[in-house]
Amino acid sequence: MARGLTRGELARRAGVRPSTIRYYEQQGLLPRPARTARGYRVYTEADVARLRFIRRAQALGFSLTAIRELLRLENAGTEAAEVVRRQALRHLQEVRQRLQDLQRLEAVLSQLVAACAAHRGEGCPILQALQEADSFPYASGSFEGAASAPGTSLR
Repeated sequence: MARGLTRGELARRAGVRPSTIRYYEQQGLLPRPARTARGYRVYTEADVARLRFIRRAQALGFSLTAIRELLRLENAGTEAAEVVRRQALRHLQEVRQRLQDLQRLEAVLSQLVAACAAHRGEGCPILQALQEADSFPYASGSFEGAASAPGTSLR
């Protein structure tokens, strides 16, 4: 029988920390490893591949819950492909929504920074906007109809 990998070797090969491996085992993303007669954990090449799969899915922004489902579907055949496609499409829509939110946040921050640079009076326009709930356009996650901080235009 070929020699297996230690947790440290597995971590190095997969590009994760040993604590990440323990966490994934606890979360059911990685199966508990076999043990030697002396109680040492023994990992396999399949574990390396699984960890790399998890890392790539995380890089695409999938949650651990979604990754668990993807792993479950990985060997389920052609029916699974449609489920995975729908899940990826749903995730893509979430990413697009986050991008829109980040673009709005960028616009507000840019305007606040510009107002601060142009401000010559008492106080700080950024701090004023943060203190005044009705003048802070990002508090509700929406910029529609938000009032501006004194001396600024945040719309």
